[in-house]
Amino acid sequence: MSTKHQTLGEFIIENQSSFRYTSGELSRLLNSLRLAAKVVNHEVNKAGLVDILGAAGDVNIQGENQQKLDVYANEIFIQTLTKRNIVCGIASEEEDDFISINSQDEKHQNKYVVLIDPLDGSSNIDVNVSVGTIFSIYRRVTPVGTPVTMEDFLQKGSEQVAAGYIVYGTSTMLVYTTGHGVNGFTLNPAIGSFYLSHPNMTFPESGTIYSVNEGNYLDFPLGIKKYIKYCQEEAEDRPYTSRYIGSLVSDFHRNMIKGGIYMYPKGSRNPDGKLRLLYECNPMAFLAEQAGGKSSDGYTRTLDVQPTSLHQRVPFICGSKKMVEKAEQFMREFGE
Repeated sequence: MSTKHQTLGEFIIENQSSFRYTSGELSRLLNSLRLAAKVVNHEVNKAGLVDILGAAGDVNIQGENQQKLDVYANEIFIQTLTKRNIVCGIASEEEDDFISINSQDEKHQNKYVVLIDPLDGSSNIDVNVSVGTIFSIYRRVTPVGTPVTMEDFLQKGSEQVAAGYIVYGTSTMLVYTTGHGVNGFTLNPAIGSFYLSHPNMTFPESGTIYSVNEGNYLDFPLGIKKYIKYCQEEAEDRPYTSRYIGSLVSDFHRNMIKGGIYMYPKGSRNPDGKLRLLYECNPMAFLAEQAGGKSSDGYTRTLDVQPTSLHQRVPFICGSKKMVEKAEQFMREFGE
């Protein structure tokens, strides 16, 4: 049985038999993500001391200005996963297209693809606010031994075999699921190991925190506007507390521990939503459901959405189950 003070490596080995596939490849993949997280954490923590703050001068596929740490984190995760010969493909929020990986020795024999947001919330870097990494893992659907195709990446979120995030904050934590609950590990910087600190993480069924960028209020659908007013004026234990960091990882992490709801709805400026389905919404939705929470676009379960493009955006409502259900009720009643 898993106990506190257990390292992430020990936890992965002990629970390997509960993975859907037990070849050991997924375990090595999770360990590689752990290694890359430690390297990125080192750079994040010394960002004010070296020339790694500010814009890199490039624009990514999303049309967003890349920060220097965006570029660095992207390179570290791609290099770590590529050199260790454990994945057959990688898709990153920072890359235009997916990357097909061929081992000279094994000829596309690896079975997993990784989708990653290397540095979520990077606009917060220069002001020393928590940022994070989000990852999502799927088993390929095209034949082993052939190059990966877009089909391997455009899978529904319900097909994920693992997902998680790393939050670089007052302490650095790696939180992940393989479909058997959610567990959190805190990095001990003195010895460089992640230790199980938050076993069996769960969302409170309800809460009193709502996380939304209220600067976009006039742009929100009527259902979301009505739900916000409900949080402020009508809900039990009202008024709810508004808490919005601007880093999905940080907002999600806080809400999972304390109970709350995160919302990034569509609007006239973002008619399809703002967050990316494959890199942000699906992994967080998988974590939320494994922790007893819920996620949808206001009508449809996030994990049931069929992706149509690598950088597809969708509306996103996620958090404590009763709070999400209440928001969905307002969306059904008042709509757009």
